[in-house]
Amino acid sequence: MTPALEESYRRCRELNRRYGTTYYLSTFALPRAKRHHVWALYAFCRYADDIVDDMGDVPVGIREKALRVFRDRFFADLAAGHSDDPILKAVVHTVRAFGHDPDGFRRFLDSMAMDLTVSTYETWDDLLVYMDGSAAVIGEMMLPILEPPDPAAALGPARDLGFAFQLTNFLRDVAEDLDRGRVYLPQEDLARAGADPARRTVDEPWRRFMRAEIDRCRVLYCSAARGIALLPPASARCVRAAHVLYGEILDGIEAAGYDVFRQRVRIPTRRKATMVAQVLLTRPR
Repeated sequence: MTPALEESYRRCRELNRRYGTTYYLSTFALPRAKRHHVWALYAFCRYADDIVDDMGDVPVGIREKALRVFRDRFFADLAAGHSDDPILKAVVHTVRAFGHDPDGFRRFLDSMAMDLTVSTYETWDDLLVYMDGSAAVIGEMMLPILEPPDPAAALGPARDLGFAFQLTNFLRDVAEDLDRGRVYLPQEDLARAGADPARRTVDEPWRRFMRAEIDRCRVLYCSAARGIALLPPASARCVRAAHVLYGEILDGIEAAGYDVFRQRVRIPTRRKATMVAQVLLTRPR
């Protein structure tokens, strides 16, 4: 790689290390030659997410324009085969190296745009439309890098793992999302349980709702687990580590009595590092 490309991948790695420690530590279960490509995909997603969520009090119209400029720049650079952007240089290199379908990136950016105008989702199916682009597509993007022998068979479990990871985030980050004026929980299911996250109170209706959503999430994790066996051993180790660690967030929510309002559930960094070390020391099957 050229020095400029190496620097771009370094920037991607730093974004992943700073903002996604579970994903970041899990990448160390991958062969060294593949890690930086995962960091690049993470950085792309983080870049777009920051435009939507981390521009302070900037009006929606300006955020929409910034996201559109980013979108146009990415697809223009992808068509040209190279980029001068400090982050997109590595992203374009990764996409072209593995032959990713550009449609996945379009769907992701479409979901990011939804965050600018949509604050609630009436049903689980409505939420799935958003999650297809914001979560399931991430599993699809990972497959070319993980290189399963049968990509078609691995596709469904990969999408379900994306769904599981994001639903876990939604259940953990209820308070943070409320602060941003959003609720990523099906309104229909909340009403059925008699729960209202806006009360920020852990009452029996809230516990009833959270138990049902955690059960739904664990079904997705079970489906995703079946796909791990479809991956090459070196790739399976990485996904297994992330699968276990993210699943433990659900355990933490339960241990906290479903109180996701007063304190964000976290998996200690030491636990993450230990899990990755255990995976690395396990003989591939």
